[in-house]
Amino acid sequence: MSKQNTLIQYTNEASKDLRFYYGYAYPIKKSEELLNEKYGSGFSLYNMDVDRFSDCQEVIEDILTHYPNEIEPVHRVFDTIGPSKIVDSEESKYSIRPSTINTLFYFHNYEVALVSLPIYSYGHPHQEAFLFGKTDELVTKFLQFYDEMEHKFMLQGITIFTDTDEGLKRSKEKITMQINREDVLLENQLKTEIYRSIDEFFLHSGNFFKKYNIPYKRGILLYGSPGNGKTTLVKSIAGSVNAPIVYWQITEYTHSYSIQEIFSKVVKLSPMVLVIEDIDSMPEESRSVFLNTLDGATTKEGIFLIGTTNYPEKIDPALINRAGRFDRAYEIRQPNEDLRKSYLIKKGILQLLEDDLLDEVVRKTNGLSIAQLNEVYMSVALEWHYEQRVDIIKLIHDLQENQKKVYKQDWINNSEGAKLGF
Repeated sequence: MSKQNTLIQYTNEASKDLRFYYGYAYPIKKSEELLNEKYGSGFSLYNMDVDRFSDCQEVIEDILTHYPNEIEPVHRVFDTIGPSKIVDSEESKYSIRPSTINTLFYFHNYEVALVSLPIYSYGHPHQEAFLFGKTDELVTKFLQFYDEMEHKFMLQGITIFTDTDEGLKRSKEKITMQINREDVLLENQLKTEIYRSIDEFFLHSGNFFKKYNIPYKRGILLYGSPGNGKTTLVKSIAGSVNAPIVYWQITEYTHSYSIQEIFSKVVKLSPMVLVIEDIDSMPEESRSVFLNTLDGATTKEGIFLIGTTNYPEKIDPALINRAGRFDRAYEIRQPNEDLRKSYLIKKGILQLLEDDLLDEVVRKTNGLSIAQLNEVYMSVALEWHYEQRVDIIKLIHDLQENQKKVYKQDWINNSEGAKLGF
């Protein structure tokens, strides 16, 4: 439909009566005019789903880094938004990178341009991405290219989405240390079941599911007390499958829109793994929307969903009592005697203790989590390093007593019954 067929047309006079529309339309029209002047006429704005390019800045940054010939920075739009951004990094305190906000980028192979702009309306700016193209065919090809690039770059680490008061925020975390499957301490049968379902989901494009006429989606819930390896298990899965891994961090800002946005994003990346840690923290008012989203016919197609919780009693029973939500719930128990012994040996405790003490240490640590066993090893190593001897029985007793105080919140014990407080 041509511009002449619209009821309202963009003109400078629009700023008088349509102030907010003018503020929205002006940068779009200026970008379109520049493209028509620089690369030939025929560019027009394409409407996309609201969240289609909501995090395009990270994708553009990856394309600039790895495929610079595919993209050309054309021009900055607003003059008061800097061309560079300051980024905190692990390697050095700060690094300076080109900003992907406020720059018009052109893709020559598709005659398409993309820009992420702050839109100023009602005094509160929000970020929005705009796509300009010449033909429907080229725009469609560009979208396929964009999805391929996003999928490829997401394989290089873990993508984290966090619900904030400003909307869904995206970040990337590199897998700096591979956790091998043999390093995951679980009972053998449980470990076999979990990894077998993971492998069949991603092996040969899920042929197992097609062969046995099983819907190509899977959901497992990992529950148990803190410190027994749920996160370690998830990280080992993340490092051993050739598929995008997305962590979704639920917060008090999680609501119906962010739930729908998350699933609309991840379904485009399938087959993939979606991890929802501390799923019991889902706000009460959002739970029905979450359940309905899980029930959607295509919402989970190609998605391996992993939920974790330290408090299974807080989980809505509807999550696991209905097919298509979470298919199995696995309890990650505290390590038994064999697992405790295996863990301490692997940590290297035999270089600090006599062999005949190991079995006693294993017995005395009954009831401790893997995280607490790690603290046992750390304390043994510190005492040995400074004293060249270890009173292992006293050390374990002190740790257990401290743990009891943690559970009881009984930090200070004196004749007046004083408690630690603020």
